[in-house]
Amino acid sequence: MTRSPAAPAGTGTAGASGRPDAPGPDAPGPGAPAPGVPAAPAGGPRAHEQEGLARFAGFWARVIYPFTATSMTRDELERHLLPLATRLRSLLDEDLLDASPAQEVGRGLVQAHCTDPQVLAQSLTVIEACLLLYRPASPDIPSDVVRSRLSRLQAAVAAGFARALRDRTRHEQEAITRAALTAHQRSQRALHESEAKFRALFEGLAVGIGVGDLQGRIVDVNDALVSMFDSTPEDMRKMRVDDLVHPDDLPGVWDLYQQLIRGERDRFVMEKPYFRSDGSVLWTDLRVSLIRDEEGRPQYQVAMLEDVTERKQINDRLRHQATHDPLTGLGNRVLFLERLEEVFAHEGGGRRVGVCYLDLDGFKAVNDSLGHATGDRLLVAVAERLTGCLRGPHQSVARMGGDEFTALVVDPAGPHEVTELARRFLAALAAPVHIDGRDLSVNVSIGVVESSTDGTTAARMVQSADISLYRAKARGGNCYAMHDPEADAREMSRYHLSTRMPEALESGEFFLEYQPMVSLADGSLKGVEALVRWRHPEHGVLGPDRFVPLAEETGLIVPLGRWVLEQACSQARRWRREFPDCAPRVNVNLSVHQVRSPGLVQDVARVLKNCELEPGALQLEVTESAVVGADDQALTALRELTDMGVGLALDDFGTGYSNFAGLRRLPVQTLKIDRSFISGLRGAEGGDPRDEQVLAGVLSLARTLELAVTVEGVETEEQAERLRSLSVQSAQGWHFARPGPADAITRALRG
Repeated sequence: MTRSPAAPAGTGTAGASGRPDAPGPDAPGPGAPAPGVPAAPAGGPRAHEQEGLARFAGFWARVIYPFTATSMTRDELERHLLPLATRLRSLLDEDLLDASPAQEVGRGLVQAHCTDPQVLAQSLTVIEACLLLYRPASPDIPSDVVRSRLSRLQAAVAAGFARALRDRTRHEQEAITRAALTAHQRSQRALHESEAKFRALFEGLAVGIGVGDLQGRIVDVNDALVSMFDSTPEDMRKMRVDDLVHPDDLPGVWDLYQQLIRGERDRFVMEKPYFRSDGSVLWTDLRVSLIRDEEGRPQYQVAMLEDVTERKQINDRLRHQATHDPLTGLGNRVLFLERLEEVFAHEGGGRRVGVCYLDLDGFKAVNDSLGHATGDRLLVAVAERLTGCLRGPHQSVARMGGDEFTALVVDPAGPHEVTELARRFLAALAAPVHIDGRDLSVNVSIGVVESSTDGTTAARMVQSADISLYRAKARGGNCYAMHDPEADAREMSRYHLSTRMPEALESGEFFLEYQPMVSLADGSLKGVEALVRWRHPEHGVLGPDRFVPLAEETGLIVPLGRWVLEQACSQARRWRREFPDCAPRVNVNLSVHQVRSPGLVQDVARVLKNCELEPGALQLEVTESAVVGADDQALTALRELTDMGVGLALDDFGTGYSNFAGLRRLPVQTLKIDRSFISGLRGAEGGDPRDEQVLAGVLSLARTLELAVTVEGVETEEQAERLRSLSVQSAQGWHFARPGPADAITRALRG
């Protein structure tokens, strides 16, 4: 029996719709506390977490207590609910949400004898209100993600409640079935006594019961079953069991029934829908048992049905919330991946499937300039146009999040069907979208993949489509790119390198080699250039061309460059201590990001101080692209470094803009001339004389600006000799020495 006191305001006892679980006019809106919900405690989540959870449990107990049949007091119920509230709170904040443990919350309600349907409906409302209220705001988690997580938790709670209630009901049904069987058997011996008992039990149960013979005729029904079907006993006794087929019956349900009436099984249990007399659907937990005579021969069948329609509707609503995007109404990432996994899980395999991965070009600019409301309306319009491109139920569109969408084509006729869909998407979005008096142009990049499910996985297929999408973007966008295994392999290699770089830097996989710079006059060692390498556990030693561009794209170049500077300066200090009269100056390359970083001067000064290295022992190399067009702040930082005594060299001179006039404003002391300037030098008897004339002009410019010169990439003695004839001071290249470990430089200094 449920308790009768009136529910407190805001508990959703009966809304305008008249449904007992519908929220009333004062019910809380999404994200707002319900009336009567205690205010969230002030202070940080750690300081007040227990207080907030206690208020959560207290409010929960107050709302559901009037509907419970528990023997607990309200305080005892509140203590029972506190660990359940704590569990929900911890699940919501997990990095990767697994909602299945929340089923134990639903079971906990049933264990406390809180089994009235109103308990579940009110609990779901309280969970939504209190978790949003007592959960600290996090700007890193979008609100739609929080709501998606919350819906999944609510669905798990409802599922746990339903399963616990079903298990409890089944236990009771087993006892009833055994009692009915006993009563029937005794009725053969004492019909006048047992028939009355059996009939009282049969008629008095709230569970619907129907008795059928082995030919499938319904021979008896109780009042509860008649009420469930909104029918009459006479009409139901005219029916046969096989008249109760429903299109949503589980596969194999009627095979189980045939096995039962043949005596091959004693019972089966399942969730089954039926049609009522008015055409509406009745969802039930169905348990069918075979009754045998004293010799064990099948005699008749007994079906027990529990009406779970309301529970099913709640679960379906929560399921829809968890698998659909609230803005566009499309399926979300969860539903898309479920549908794709279903294709791959198909028995026998060998099915074909196509995926289009779409990303709107320039959507962020719309959001930033016109606001999120306009951006949302644009997404809704895009979703409508994409949906209009579908041709049949085997094609579907989902929103993956942000401005990313996916299309799934199950069992396509071939790659052409998927590429044709991609072309329809491009054509549908070619016309501007009219919003608030503005025509907004929408471009889209699409990655397309079509393949058999054999030899791959759903995750790999999505990954291939995503990689193809970025190849479409690299082509300028507003186009589609088809899956290319070789191109994908290259992109995957880049991806794995970029994602592993932070761990590699932390675990010491990077190391330095040093290439000498020598005097062309006497061959003495003038300096060394520090060059970073990566000892990758799978790919071996990688040169900077394999990972430095990735480091620049990901922003890791700044910490990597700082590490190179620290290591090179530490080594320079060791050489200074061992060879105070001939230790070489160490050159370290700076990336564009480092040059334009506000903390460059402080980083260099700190490293020099920590290594106890004088500034003159360090020369920083910057490329033309790092300084051409640099703002005054970056140039000021470079001047501060040279004022400290740090040398500055312009690296790879001649490969960029080669703005000779701009050299006058740069605080550099050395030009490092790129190897391309000497590739045509072949000695006194050969080569293109124009190459030598261009080089001579550059050297003349350097002398005019009082800049030292180092020529890179010297590979032959003929090139070295021609450079000596042009009075070049120093050079580096394989002709003199290849990059090597610091020990090789140490041995050369000792030699």
